Amino acid sequence: MRLSFLFYFILISTSIVLVSCDDKVVFEENTSIENGVWSYKDGKSFEFDIQDTNSLFNFYVNVRNGEEYAYSNLFVFVEMEFPNGKKSIDTLECPLADAYGNWYGRGLGKIFDNRILFRERKRFPLSGHYKVGIYQAMRTDDLPGIHDVGFRLAKSN
Repeated sequence: MRLSFLFYFILISTSIVLVSCDDKVVFEENTSIENGVWSYKDGKSFEFDIQDTNSLFNFYVNVRNGEEYAYSNLFVFVEMEFPNGKKSIDTLECPLADAYGNWYGRGLGKIFDNRILFRERKRFPLSGHYKVGIYQAMRTDDLPGIHDVGFRLAKSN
């Protein structure tokens, strides 16, 4: 009797985990910032291939900050290089805390994960190899409190 309960519990738990997985994610990669201090010279690069030029996609920037981060937001430059070599560069504001200093994102201890929507429901104009570079654009050369930066690409609804 006890063994069958355990079996069903494991089966149901596994089913919930599998159903809750996000199958819309096409690409996601996060890169650590050495010692949690992000230099303006230290851009983070991400590369992926796209064949589907018909679907709509959402682009996100992932930021993991510590509570030692001194600001309520983070400005970044997002540079995208297309398969034909052309580039686009945008500035993105990443809100990390409210006006009262309460951190946004999911937190575990003193670290907070944020996913900031960068572009919504966009099509890729070309199939091929894409490169994305993310650079900190704050007015400080070395920015303490940023532990990881990433890029996420997901199919839109």
